Amino acid sequence: MENRLPGENTTLECRRMSYEEIKPTKRKNQILEILQELKQATATEIAHELYKRGYAKTFDRNAAAPRLTELSIEGIVEPIGKKKCEYQGKMVSVYKIRED
Repeated sequence: MENRLPGENTTLECRRMSYEEIKPTKRKNQILEILQELKQATATEIAHELYKRGYAKTFDRNAAAPRLTELSIEGIVEPIGKKKCEYQGKMVSVYKIRED
């Protein structure tokens, strides 16, 4: 067994339990559903849409951003540009489903 800092095992367990609780595959499918309809959107816009549809409990962008990163790594979605976010006032990535 590796040497870990005090409490690190508990932290890792909690992280794993949280990850399993959110059912990332289900959330990815919800995000893809939204992107199919909107054609392109930011993580925050997707998060707001997840909330409106009752898929998420809040409109926090963290409901979408981690899954968008995973979908990007998997080659399913891609960032196509950036724009100023109407909610945050910052420049953010705009995503769409890859066409190939």
